[in-house]
Amino acid sequence: MSAAIHASSSSAASPSAPGAATVRGRAGIGLIVAVLLVAFNLRLAITSLGALLDRLGEAGVSGATQGILTSLPVLCFAVVGATAMVVTRKVGVDRGLEVALGLLAAGLVLRVLDGTPALVAGTAIATAGIALANVLIPAIVKEHFPRQVGLMTGAYTAILSLGSAVGAASTVPIANAAGSWRAGLGVWALAAVVAAVAWAPYCRRKDPARSAIRGASMLRNPTAWAVTILFGTQSLYAYVMMSWLPSLYADAGFSDATAGLLLALSIAIGVPFFFLAPSLAARLRQQGHLVFLLTGLTVLGWAGLWLAPHDGAWIWAALLGAGGAVFPVTLSFFAMRTTSSADTASLSTMAQSIGYALAAGGPLLVGILHHSSGGWALPCALLVGLGAVQITAGYLAGRPVKIGEPAS
Repeated sequence: MSAAIHASSSSAASPSAPGAATVRGRAGIGLIVAVLLVAFNLRLAITSLGALLDRLGEAGVSGATQGILTSLPVLCFAVVGATAMVVTRKVGVDRGLEVALGLLAAGLVLRVLDGTPALVAGTAIATAGIALANVLIPAIVKEHFPRQVGLMTGAYTAILSLGSAVGAASTVPIANAAGSWRAGLGVWALAAVVAAVAWAPYCRRKDPARSAIRGASMLRNPTAWAVTILFGTQSLYAYVMMSWLPSLYADAGFSDATAGLLLALSIAIGVPFFFLAPSLAARLRQQGHLVFLLTGLTVLGWAGLWLAPHDGAWIWAALLGAGGAVFPVTLSFFAMRTTSSADTASLSTMAQSIGYALAAGGPLLVGILHHSSGGWALPCALLVGLGAVQITAGYLAGRPVKIGEPAS
């Protein structure tokens, strides 16, 4: 894969584009590795925390604080996502990504210091760094790999999913081996530092300012809203799964380690689907059918957890992992539904900021429903019903139209 991307990316940039020669020279194997290392870090902080929620409760972290911790990622993604392009116009996209990695590493260290305030503040800082990177990575892929957007989107989302699985599966064993939940969480700061070191050679200059974002026109466009709602529903599914799935499995009778492995299986199963789905979406005229199929897998997974959480646990984990491929398909809509890089950036900003805001209450609501009802039937029923909203948004977002162009 790397060789193919390298070979074609060297001639991909337009000679007339600002910094084209630099882009051609930089789009080598080292750049590919750096982008993928960054992607590997973009969910570690979240799945590692989800795997240890029960352990944190035993250590004295209240249920309310656990709910805050599970909601912080999407809240930060919404707030920071809305301001990311303003910030990066001052430092550039490439340097902005290094800033994001610095925030991530610092937050991961802070959250394992003593006290609940440090845990909450560190989680907020780490997820703010992830939020900034979430917005910047598509722009970096667009600039450095303009003819391999689908391939690189699939590659980095697959690696992102792999990193999620590693965090879910490894955190509890690391904590057990070290005898401390702090070690299980703090070790992932090393991964962020490695990514920052790998990215450092590519942010030595302030890259050219991006085109102004036309946010007002996006807010008036129904297709942009469909993409945004789709991004919000798939985000809600993902963060509920990463935050609460280990607890659901633990209540079904599995050990903490096995519950973490089941979450890791969900995420790992998604890796090939994440890689292939954007390329398949690009070949379809109407992507709504693909969203329908993937959402159906997600709905079956949550229905199974509702009715038979223990007996079919491994099947439901696999279904949820495959259905999560709606995420890279939605990312591909940022480019497929727009005609220019400025509009792509505008749609990405709108979808990620508003979409994450829509999803922010999901983990908290699931936690409230679980604690108030004493079980998982009510949260699972809600998540099954959410599938109808996602399918509807998928068909509207998947129509073969371009935002800003008159309908044919």
